[in-house]
Order: sequence, then C-alpha cells, then structure tokens
Amino acid sequence: MDAATISSKYQLVIPRKIREQYNIKPGYKAVFITFEKDLHVVFVPPLDQARGMFPGIDTNVEREEGDRV
Repeated sequence: MDAATISSKYQLVIPRKIREQYNIKPGYKAVFITFEKDLHVVFVPPLDQARGMFPGIDTNVEREEGDRV
C-alpha cells in the first residue's frame, strides 16, 4: 500500500508507482466522489486527449432534428 502526506497547504503528491500504474499525467483533473465515509478519486484526462479513446464507435449520431434526413 502506498501512502502520501498532506502538506500544510493541503497538497498531496501522488506516488510515482501509482502515477505510472494508472498513467496519470500533468493536466489531468481529479474528481472527488464521496459516499458516506468513503472518498474516491477519479482522474480525468484533458478533453483534447480523449480523441480516439473509443476506437470503432459510431460517431454518426443524429443530435438535432435538423440533422435528420
């Protein structure tokens, strides 16, 4: 189990092993999800890195009535 200490400015350094294991890069957002007494952290990559995330997905979706033929 990896641990980190919260600084006096409430900052936290993610251990290298965790960053490498989950491919966390600078620019990612950390989303904090709380449930009762649990805290979950979800890392979200920047939107510009999302292109190509789901290869093979059909992107020809009718989004507006005007798009329909």
